[in-house]
Amino acid sequence: MKLPVVELWRYPVKSMGGERLDAAEVGPAGFVGDRRWSLFDRDTGKTLTARRVPELLLARSRVTDDGDGTGAGVEIELPDGSVTADDDALSRWLGRDVELRDVRTVGGGATYEIARDDDGEPVEHHDWISWEGPAWSFHDSTRTQVSIVSTATLGVWDRRRFRANVVVGSDVAMVEDGWVGREVGAGTARLEVTKRIDRCVMVTRPQQGGIDRDLDVLRTINRERSGHLAIGALVAGTGTIAVGDLVGPDRPV
Repeated sequence: MKLPVVELWRYPVKSMGGERLDAAEVGPAGFVGDRRWSLFDRDTGKTLTARRVPELLLARSRVTDDGDGTGAGVEIELPDGSVTADDDALSRWLGRDVELRDVRTVGGGATYEIARDDDGEPVEHHDWISWEGPAWSFHDSTRTQVSIVSTATLGVWDRRRFRANVVVGSDVAMVEDGWVGREVGAGTARLEVTKRIDRCVMVTRPQQGGIDRDLDVLRTINRERSGHLAIGALVAGTGTIAVGDLVGPDRPV
């Protein structure tokens, strides 16, 4: 079954709000400009995510283009409405020494963290484990370059809470889970669906755009969906995808 694209999203800076698109170029590492930047904590040597610093979700990022379509830079809108890409301004906002990094210039994957048994309590109450992410972007999974979710799977939840790249229209919840292990067409691009995406406390946290804190979101996902929502894919063939295009396997199982 192929399903129509109803929304496309790009998240230029790791763990920040992103930008809604009418069309996207799918490059070898996913949507061009997606998760291309992150904030690096100079004191810990780790890439920051909203698991450690929830305030990141209250900012919004967007790609600035030099005219050649590559997305030459990025700008960040802070919660007070100011716009910056300056390390000093970002450090003052977060109260820690940070550096805005471009994955194309750092030469390697980032180190990420997650709290053990995170129950939504303040981060200082947890032990943390860390791992290395992929070299191609600031995704924290080596098995995801593009993420997909259906409207029926989301139900009444705000789709921005889950930060998927592609939202497809469907009347059947979790229909996209049946694509795992298959290659799907997405506009003129091809994607190899590798996994169901496991969810963490980030989906419960407040975000820019009026999304409130809601611990029941993760509890429901854990109880009803074994901790998973949406699917992750690697790029099997580059191309473009636009709202209204169809996504799905070419042939039924």
